Amino acid sequence: MMDYESFINSKAQLPEGYGFDPLFLPDALFDFQESLAAWAIKKGRSALFTDCGTGKTLMELVWAENVARKTDGRVLILTPLAVTSQIVAEGEKFGIECKRSHKGELHRITVTNYERLHMFRPEDFQGVVADESAILKNFKGKTKLEITVFTRKIPYRLLATATPSPNDFHELGTSSEALGYLGYMDMLGKFFKNDLNNCSTGRIGGEVIKWRLKGHAEIPFWRWVCSWSRALRKPSDLGFNDDGFVLPPLSEQEHIVKTSRVKPGMLFATPAWGMREQREERRGTIQERCEYAASLVNNTNEPFTVWCHMNDEGDLLEKLIPDAVQVSGRDSDDKKEDKLMAFAGGKVRGLITKHVIGAWGLNLQHCNHQVSFPSHSFEQYYQGTRRFWRFGQKRPVHSDIVTTEGEIRVLANLQRKAAQADQMFARLIECMNNVMRIDRNNIYTKKQETPSWLSPIR
Repeated sequence: MMDYESFINSKAQLPEGYGFDPLFLPDALFDFQESLAAWAIKKGRSALFTDCGTGKTLMELVWAENVARKTDGRVLILTPLAVTSQIVAEGEKFGIECKRSHKGELHRITVTNYERLHMFRPEDFQGVVADESAILKNFKGKTKLEITVFTRKIPYRLLATATPSPNDFHELGTSSEALGYLGYMDMLGKFFKNDLNNCSTGRIGGEVIKWRLKGHAEIPFWRWVCSWSRALRKPSDLGFNDDGFVLPPLSEQEHIVKTSRVKPGMLFATPAWGMREQREERRGTIQERCEYAASLVNNTNEPFTVWCHMNDEGDLLEKLIPDAVQVSGRDSDDKKEDKLMAFAGGKVRGLITKHVIGAWGLNLQHCNHQVSFPSHSFEQYYQGTRRFWRFGQKRPVHSDIVTTEGEIRVLANLQRKAAQADQMFARLIECMNNVMRIDRNNIYTKKQETPSWLSPIR
C-alpha cells in the first residue's frame, strides 16, 4: 500500500538519478565546474545549460571519463563541425584521452561531428554527450530524429549547450525526452494549457497550437526542469565567485545603409512589411550592404568574421574582401572543417560564413570583431557573438550590424528578442536557485491521516 508521502512524490515528476558517485574530478576544474560535473555524474542523464566559455568542454570530458571508468565501456561525444579537434586538444591538455573518429572508428572516448552519426551504432556505447545540443534545431527532421533515437538507446546521457532562450518550452521538452524523462507531449499535457494569447507555440497535426503554463504549475514546472538540468551564465548564479569570469566590454553599433531602392509608388525608402517584402529588400540591397560590410574590415590587419544569410552575399563578400575565406554550404564537411580550423588557428585573417555553419561550439577568442546582417533569429546572433565574446577573451569585442532602412523592423525585432531572452534567462536562474534551496524530503512534513471511509477493505 502506498502512503501519502509516496503518493505525492510520485506525482512530482522529479526523476531519480541514473548515475553514480564521481570517480575522477581533476584539480583543473574550477569550483563551480566541479560542482556541476559531480552533479551531472550523479544524475547520469542530465543537461548543462551553461553560457559560452564556462568550461562545458572540460565538464563534458570529465563526465565522459567517469562513465568510461565506471562501465569499462565507450563514450561518444557528438559536436558541431570543426569542434572535434578542439575537444581532442582540450582532452590532451587535461590528461583525458579521447580520439577523433573520421570513418566510424571506435575509441574509449570517441569524438565526432553530428553529420557522421550514421557511421556508429548506439549499442557500442555506454554514454553519449551531445555538445551544443541546441544546434539540433538546425538539422532537418530526419537527421534530428536519427540523433534523438540514437541517444535514447544509451544508458548515460549528457546534453550541453548555452541556451539564450530558456523559455523555449519546445527545446526543454525535447531535451527531457532525449534524456529519457517526461516526453514533450506529456510535458505539455501536465504543465501547460492551450491558449491563443500565449507566447509559446507548437505545431500539432499541421496546425499551430499555442501554449502557456497553467497558473498553478509554474513552480512545479521549474522544479521539474531543475531536477534534470542546471543553468548558469556566470559562477555567481550558483553562489560561486566570479573571479576570472568577468567578460570584457561588448560594443554593438548599428549601421543603416542608405540605398537608392524605393518601392513602386513611393518617393523614398520605407520599412518592409511582412516576410515577403523583407526578403525582397534583402535581395535588392545585397551590393550596398556587402560593400559597406567590406569597408568595415578591409585594411584593419585584425582578425574578423562576417556573418551572411545568402549564398549571393557570401560570394560577393569573398570578392570584396581578398584576405578572407568563405565557408559555404557547397563545401564538403571536410572542407568546411579545414577552413574553419584555418581561421581558428590564425592561418587566414578573415572568415565569411553563415551562422548555421559556424556559430556553434567554436572557440574564436583570437578574433574580437564581427560584422553581421540582422535576421529574426536572436539565437543565431547570440551564438555568433559568443564565438568571440566569451570567457577567455582579453580584448573588448566589437559587433557591427549592417542593415537598410527597409529592414529596420527586422533589427527592432532582434533587439526586442535580445531583451526578452535576457529577462527569461534571469528568470530561469532565479527559479533554479529557489528550487535548489528546497529540501524535497521536508516539503510534506505534516502527517496526513486517511479518513476511515477511504481506508482499504481488509
